[in-house]
Amino acid sequence: MKWLVFLLAALNLAVWFVPAWIEPSRYVGVSSGTLPRVSSLKVATETMESPSREEGCLRITLGMFEARDEAESVAAGLKYKAGIVEVEKELPPLHWVLIPPQPPEATRAQFRELYLQGVESYIVSRGEYRNAISLGLFESLEAAQSVLTEKKQANLNVVLAKFPRNRLGYALVFEVESMAESEWVQAVEAETGYEFDFVESNACEGVARPEKNP
Repeated sequence: MKWLVFLLAALNLAVWFVPAWIEPSRYVGVSSGTLPRVSSLKVATETMESPSREEGCLRITLGMFEARDEAESVAAGLKYKAGIVEVEKELPPLHWVLIPPQPPEATRAQFRELYLQGVESYIVSRGEYRNAISLGLFESLEAAQSVLTEKKQANLNVVLAKFPRNRLGYALVFEVESMAESEWVQAVEAETGYEFDFVESNACEGVARPEKNP
């Protein structure tokens, strides 16, 4: 009988104390620090979403200057360093009054005849209209058409063509924060006294940003 009472007492103690020994062991893996903290997750998210400095950088080109030394002179007087680049800007084509291309001998003969008549002209030496005779280049279409009519009345075989052209010059190059593009252009115009007719902006390509002159 005593043994039965002792066994019941032992079982009763086991019911109360064994769960206390087992329960903490369920959480050993968590309390060991294997899971990231909430603050760590937040920092990682902000790092992924924040744009890099390079993504917010613009390469701004301002021009144009007819001569390189003029561009260099303006750049030297600025608060910030600027690069100098050669740029080519497409302009509206001119209107070209031509006597169409002929065999070289025929072109030279007609050119001599026009020269003796006092007609200002020249032989086109290359390109699509090689061996044609140019009778004038005009910005105005009306002026070109007037000359065309005049030459036709003189019994010349003339046509009107487009003369493509580009303007070559030099420009200042800066790299600035993208949000400051318009402010930067206005500041440079105010500082130099120039009103730039050529403004171009592109994403930076990893070149160092402008520094202040010492």
